[in-house]
Amino acid sequence: MSLEQFMNEAISPWLKDDGPDSDIVMSSRVRLARNFEDTPFPLIAEEEQMDNILSFFKNEFNHQSYNQYKDFEFVRMADLNSTEKQVLVEKHLISPHLADKSKYGASLISKNEQVSIMVNEEDHIRAQLYFPGFQLEKALQEAFELDDWLETKINYAFDENRGYLTSCPTNVGTGLRASVMMHLPALALTRKINRMLPAINQLGLVVRGIYGEGSEAIGNIFQISNQITLGRSEEDIIEDLKGVVEKLIEHERHARTILLDQSSLELEDRVFRSYGILQHSRIIESKETAKCLSDVRLGIDLGFINNISKSILNELVVLTQPAFLQQYAKKMLTPNERDVFRASLIRERFTMEQKEEY
Repeated sequence: MSLEQFMNEAISPWLKDDGPDSDIVMSSRVRLARNFEDTPFPLIAEEEQMDNILSFFKNEFNHQSYNQYKDFEFVRMADLNSTEKQVLVEKHLISPHLADKSKYGASLISKNEQVSIMVNEEDHIRAQLYFPGFQLEKALQEAFELDDWLETKINYAFDENRGYLTSCPTNVGTGLRASVMMHLPALALTRKINRMLPAINQLGLVVRGIYGEGSEAIGNIFQISNQITLGRSEEDIIEDLKGVVEKLIEHERHARTILLDQSSLELEDRVFRSYGILQHSRIIESKETAKCLSDVRLGIDLGFINNISKSILNELVVLTQPAFLQQYAKKMLTPNERDVFRASLIRERFTMEQKEEY
């Protein structure tokens, strides 16, 4: 594994696998925030202290393996240009915050990109694990084991009453953020999602866009995560989130059934129009791309299209983002040049799939 592979392959190896309920839940993630006991947190630490944390991670964990997660690669943000950092953001391997505040930031990324450990982000450590489909409980168990592995070499900042201490008060306690990425096109088409999102927020959960806090929900993809980290166990947090996600899956499937019963022809027409746009456009913006990819993914799930795989759509979601396009082009592109290159790349990718004519 090398930095070059992180940059050149749009889809992470683990994302090529299907998981439970993967027609609606694209991925499950658990992230743990931790800090060193004897070092000021990154927001107030001196430069030498931040540099010491970086050196520690590079010396102790670079090229190390843990269980099935092989060959962790230490990637220092200061060694990357802005496009390379944005590519890692678009692949969800680092946060936008780490990319922006990067002088003493780094990330340890496992070979299959399922685990990434951000160093000197808002906290000294933000370790995250991804699984395909709806696998929150498995993600939590693996996160516990990864946490134990890190703790063999690190003394965490921990208070008997408050739990794990973090830079932001909203993470104090378990330091746990669990989230799922959901594709909810039928709830969006029937506008039922507009009533559900406020109700989800009232349950102590938060709905964000595809790249987390401050990002827009494009392509009918929503990230749903817990807000409360204090006063509840990790298992309780996962159980609460799991219950809401199960309800959303149920509502999305019901909405798809209603659309098929009442507007099947119109829905099929919408899917194939989007399929045609992706196959034949010469210029296409990112928002239209996301909308069309969402329609085609729904068409695959409903059986309208059966000669392309969902993994290619997952790949195109990343591949058509601005930084990845420029990484592929090996040069900076203007917005108009990106729209032209995006259309060309999508056509080329569909051709590679050896699609059949309908």
